[in-house]
Amino acid sequence: MSTAHRPVLYAEALQALNIKPDGFYIDATFGRGGHSAGILKQLGPEGGLLAIDKDPQAIDAAKKQFGADSRFVIRRGSFARLEEFIHEAGLHNNVAGVLMDLGVSSPQLDDPERGFSFSHDGPLDMRMDTETGLPASEWLQQQDEASLAKVLKDFGEERFAKRVARAIIQRQKENPFTTTEALAEIIRAAIPAWEKHKDPAMRSFQAIRIAVNNELGDLEAGLNQALKVLRVGGRLVVISFHSLEDRIVKRFMRQHSRPAQLPKRLPVIAEQVVSPLKLIGKAIRANDAEVTENPRARSAVLRVAEKQI
Repeated sequence: MSTAHRPVLYAEALQALNIKPDGFYIDATFGRGGHSAGILKQLGPEGGLLAIDKDPQAIDAAKKQFGADSRFVIRRGSFARLEEFIHEAGLHNNVAGVLMDLGVSSPQLDDPERGFSFSHDGPLDMRMDTETGLPASEWLQQQDEASLAKVLKDFGEERFAKRVARAIIQRQKENPFTTTEALAEIIRAAIPAWEKHKDPAMRSFQAIRIAVNNELGDLEAGLNQALKVLRVGGRLVVISFHSLEDRIVKRFMRQHSRPAQLPKRLPVIAEQVVSPLKLIGKAIRANDAEVTENPRARSAVLRVAEKQI
């Protein structure tokens, strides 16, 4: 695998999965198959891998790369449907590991036609699944100033959310946005203080993308379903790329790794009550060499938990 197509924290993620040759694994965000290829290399003939992705282009890539491998199955959709896909496969409570590599894939970011980039002009789309839902251009037409400001603040952590929302809505009334360049220019002009080495449009583009794709809602649903389908000893491995995602993952793993609170005088000792998850190690970040090679790795955080009951 060339470094250009190597996923962030690739070796660390595969090691964290603790792959068994006869285990069944889920790559919940196929992308272009970097993690799937690594998992399949470690599986024997009795092992299996279910890959999931919203993106039709990713599905096509999966079929071309691994369609001839009987151990591999690809499903199109959100990992919010993870439990449904596992029920179809008859493998509920028998999954040895779930890997979630969150956010936008490099092919999606690098293709201006997908509308994710604030650096290159293209149609204002931002959908991971280009055949369902509203593109960002239409989504913006449904927002008023207050609702848009809330999205920019909550999902983009944008300090100037109200100013940016006002500028976007004013321009939207005069001439609806259809391109990424037009939107990025309005956002940049609305922000009075620019962060060093950061494009002022970055936070707002992130916020709109998250809203258009319901990313945080899908993440919460996917985490809960991963816990249900994992077998005892199975690993949940999640790579996040911004604080909103990581906060949800961290909170979920901590919540389910705490011992149950027992009522007083209940004839059970705390040691007899096991929490559903056990945290494995500390959060892992990319080293300097990987960040130098791939600047997108700078914000990546990998967290691991193991199912106990």
